[in-house]
Amino acid sequence: MSHPVPSIPGDILSSKSLSRYENKYVKFFRSKPELPPGLNPEAAAAPGKAEPSDTGLSKAAKRNLKRKEKRKQQQEKGERDTDELIQALERSALSEPLPGCGTASPVVSPGTSPGDAPASERSRRLKNLRKKLRQVEELQQRLDAGEVPNPTREQLEKLSRRKTLEEELRDLERDS
Repeated sequence: MSHPVPSIPGDILSSKSLSRYENKYVKFFRSKPELPPGLNPEAAAAPGKAEPSDTGLSKAAKRNLKRKEKRKQQQEKGERDTDELIQALERSALSEPLPGCGTASPVVSPGTSPGDAPASERSRRLKNLRKKLRQVEELQQRLDAGEVPNPTREQLEKLSRRKTLEEELRDLERDS
């Protein structure tokens, strides 16, 4: 009982009649334009005629381009500012000692008078020395209490600087 295979006429399978057999999804995607959303079809037809940033873009796309350009300009401005700052730092005197790295004549900033600079520098130095002495005393107390069983080399160096810190503090207090 074999069933005979029906014969299909040739004109049914022709390309004209084939479109009737496409499903709705294929029809939908074929009917869609091949341009991205927001792109003007007239601008896509003549790509080399105008600037790409102005023509053929939606309002939102133009706004996003403006934002992107603005961010880029701000970033370039920030880079210029940092370059200028680096150059200014390189021009400044590298021979100036850091606070707490020895005694040197104080540097007078442009906004202060020469009489004010030594007093403010002295007060900062006093505060710095008192802080260092307080840290040394706290470290000594922790060592005596056994909280620090094995002190590091830096901690031992800090303890050994106690006398010099006390002498500097006495000298500064005597001068003021």
